[in-house]
Amino acid sequence: MTDTSLTLEQLAAPAGQRRRESIVRGLVFAAAIASVLISALIVWSLLREAWVFMTEIDWSLTWGQIGWFPRRGIYDMPTLLVATLIVTVIAMIVAAPLGLGAAIYMSEYARPGVRKVLKPTLEILAGIPSVVLGAFAIAFIAPNVVANIGGSDGGSLMAAGIGVGILTIPLVASISEDAMRSVPRELREASEGLGARKITTVTRVVLPAAVSGLVAAFIVAVSRAIGETMVVFLAGGAADAAVFNADPYEGSLTMTAAMASLASGTDQVVGAGLTFQSLFFVGLVLFLITLVLNMIGNAFVARVREKY
Repeated sequence: MTDTSLTLEQLAAPAGQRRRESIVRGLVFAAAIASVLISALIVWSLLREAWVFMTEIDWSLTWGQIGWFPRRGIYDMPTLLVATLIVTVIAMIVAAPLGLGAAIYMSEYARPGVRKVLKPTLEILAGIPSVVLGAFAIAFIAPNVVANIGGSDGGSLMAAGIGVGILTIPLVASISEDAMRSVPRELREASEGLGARKITTVTRVVLPAAVSGLVAAFIVAVSRAIGETMVVFLAGGAADAAVFNADPYEGSLTMTAAMASLASGTDQVVGAGLTFQSLFFVGLVLFLITLVLNMIGNAFVARVREKY
């Protein structure tokens, strides 16, 4: 009787294939290590200069001042934080309903042919450079939208917020639509089999089942809105300094706009002693805010995620 059993030598991959796999494994590992090292160097450079600011600054100059005037040694953080909050809230008021509505339509109502056209078309918006949307905000949104609802026709936090919201719509729509399409078809069929209307199925079944993905979409969108630079830099209505302002129809500086406006035009910021280091301190605060938002989002998603 012929022995047809396989040996380990026969099952082993050829030597050439093993060498190629080892090379690919080494390259992938090197890429992973390089990305970790680059991230660590960025954080280190941020922390190093921010630490100089935190150890040498008179903290009374960072709170309760007239505004953000770094070249004069006045670093009022509430000016930047309030402006950033206003822009982010306005952006989410624009992006959340429009993005979620687009996601619901593409996931639940659109025919396959329509979806194949609509989704790439919507995502083209995400590919538009933010500087273009900044110019659009100051040239069109400010005089034609903001001015008609009681604001000025120049740069303002309202114009910047609407511009950032438009920029964020594809992000909300894409992630939300993916989350809704991941809900099993059987849940929809069970709801429809009980006689529920389409809108009832969407609101009572699909959205609750996809809540973890929807929350993730909104957290990512908020982080994107907080970190946006060019739109708020161009349309925010302020230069490299700003008086404290909580009126969305007036101009001010967000954290990213303050960093961009202060650092532009020179490789070493000119001003009071800690003006250069203030850039890194603002960057550190921005980094911590986005980090906390993502940690909260990940914790919430892990808690409410449904597995099918």
